[in-house]
Amino acid sequence: MRAQQVRAGFVELYGTEPEGVWSAPGRVNLIGEHTDYNDGFVMPFALPHTAIAAVSRRDDGVLRLHSADIEDGVAELRLDDLVPESDRAWTAYPAGVVWALREAGHAVTGADIHLTSTVPSGAGLSSSAALEVVVALALNDLYELGLPGWQLARLCQRAENVYVGAPTGIMDQTASACCEEGHALFLDTRDLSQKQIPFDLAAEGMRLLVVDTQVKHSHSEGEYGKRRAGCERGAALLGVDALRDIPYADLDAALARLGDDEEAVRLVRHVVTEDERVEKVVALLEAGETRAIGPVLVAGHASLRDDFRISCPELDLVVDTAMSAGALGSRMTGGGFGGSAIVLADVADVDTITKAVEEAFAAAGFTAPRVFEAVPSPGARRLV
Repeated sequence: MRAQQVRAGFVELYGTEPEGVWSAPGRVNLIGEHTDYNDGFVMPFALPHTAIAAVSRRDDGVLRLHSADIEDGVAELRLDDLVPESDRAWTAYPAGVVWALREAGHAVTGADIHLTSTVPSGAGLSSSAALEVVVALALNDLYELGLPGWQLARLCQRAENVYVGAPTGIMDQTASACCEEGHALFLDTRDLSQKQIPFDLAAEGMRLLVVDTQVKHSHSEGEYGKRRAGCERGAALLGVDALRDIPYADLDAALARLGDDEEAVRLVRHVVTEDERVEKVVALLEAGETRAIGPVLVAGHASLRDDFRISCPELDLVVDTAMSAGALGSRMTGGGFGGSAIVLADVADVDTITKAVEEAFAAAGFTAPRVFEAVPSPGARRLV
């Protein structure tokens, strides 16, 4: 139904039928936070919330963009005028993808694009990656570029890093492009090797809730970039290419080498222990011990809160309240400084936990959170 609505919107805007309609999802990261730009391990899965785009080619060097979600007209851009960090509006994300494709030598000559998205913006669920990937996949198909999902993800990451100016890692775009229904994606961000891990909570009587705190963040502003720079500094001090290269068994010795550099100690400790937590969750899921991942999630939140220092009162309140109300595990997810937390729970406890979190937010005077179930869903694909 949404695909047909977007198709009809395209016809109304541009006066012709689109050549196709494509979809790309947002994502939830089960475990593995701020490890992707450290060449480490991550474990996201795709959400049912998606960006949908109706697209047609142009041959005149013009890019026309419109979003059904924003009260604005059609933005018209010339491809030859696309310059990194020149656009601070939502149009930077699809325009950045076109720029990245052309910079990589792909003969994209223009496009008409009409978009809509149900991925919550600013909630740590990769709304920007969904926009990027849906445009990249559409142009890949229409221009017959033949690029695999992982390569589209790389180009989308470059669009966000260079064109938008946000220093994000590769996880979000790869999750949107490559996840499979009913699975979490175990991704090695160094070589982009992937393994689909079955993750069917419903079959085991469990649910994974997303609690959107409604606290907005922006990756292109300050703190995220500071953490990345701090990790790179820690790796340089330890003489490694990336913090991925510090084995968990050698962590204490590595931290001792950092001496009284308190910031480097905290950041290195988080990344190395988080990589180990990802591998632990993979092993538990493959062994059929899904409930046992709960404490690993909680440990991940403590590390993000205390060592990486990217949590906030709302995220901490979700985790503390959910655990007190009977959750199996909980942690913040995404880049931090707001956004969402996840809660692993038995089906019978979902309503109790949801009510407890909502009441805790009301008592604290916080904006009411948005709570919904996260179901592992398909990655990017052509719909029409």
